[in-house]
Amino acid sequence: MDCLFCKIVNRGIPADIVHEDEHVLAFSDINPQAPTHILIIPRQHIATLNDIEMADLALMGRLQYTAARLARERGFAEDGYRVVMNCNDHGGQTVYHIHMHLMGGRRFTWPAG
Repeated sequence: MDCLFCKIVNRGIPADIVHEDEHVLAFSDINPQAPTHILIIPRQHIATLNDIEMADLALMGRLQYTAARLARERGFAEDGYRVVMNCNDHGGQTVYHIHMHLMGGRRFTWPAG
């Protein structure tokens, strides 16, 4: 498989890993959009949000739990943070392995753009 994030999971490409467990891997974004910008991915390859199945619901909850935990650990949970998941080309997805962007450490505006 030629998936960038699968290569990171399998340690074929280095990354600044900030969290890992048996289901989830989190690492610093190489093009950060905030003082803290972490990508949270499932170890299991799922290309887009459209490909999530009922069997993946617990895994999706683990991604969300990991985002909240990392925000608390990094000290910006109380001030607030942004969590984003993009889907397909018009949604801004560039790596086709679902991932959550956790961004914190600054004020965000709306609409996102």
